Amino acid sequence: MSGSARIQDAGQDWSDEIFVVLENYDVRQASYVPDGGHAHLIAKIHQSRKIRAITLTTEEEGVALSAGAWIGGERSVLLMQSSGVGNCVNMFSLIRICRIPFLTIVAMRGEWGEVNPWQVPMGSTTQDVFELMDICVLRANVPSEVESVMKAAAAMAFDGGTPTALLLSQRLIGAKAF
Repeated sequence: MSGSARIQDAGQDWSDEIFVVLENYDVRQASYVPDGGHAHLIAKIHQSRKIRAITLTTEEEGVALSAGAWIGGERSVLLMQSSGVGNCVNMFSLIRICRIPFLTIVAMRGEWGEVNPWQVPMGSTTQDVFELMDICVLRANVPSEVESVMKAAAAMAFDGGTPTALLLSQRLIGAKAF
């Protein structure tokens, strides 16, 4: 298997479903640190006339950007990989204390088919970190779940004011070869 090969069950059509939900919920800003698991969605966002793509140098900047967007009257989403969740722990206190309707979509690593041992520690604790910071966690494991779980996550964050993380399992996004 070459270095760019992926162990995967399905294509990335589910990214299109996420994009449609983001547009339907009037999300205006999408911040991200470049990541292969989100590559298709990021490309769609860059082509959008409605959603502004904002490249970050580190994930915690996206938490602050989400807070600023909400204060400014806009909805945002933070796209990150599970390894970036650990970088955000201190900033999650901003979401918790200020009760900001936060939405993040996390491409999981360190799970199904992972061969890079550096991804396993954070991947195995991502859900726990979010829950410790009072961020609700929803998860999509197969393509047929993505649309409904994404709609639920957006509704919880934007209609219910509940900080929410949608975890996209590694089986869904595909395991990278190392």
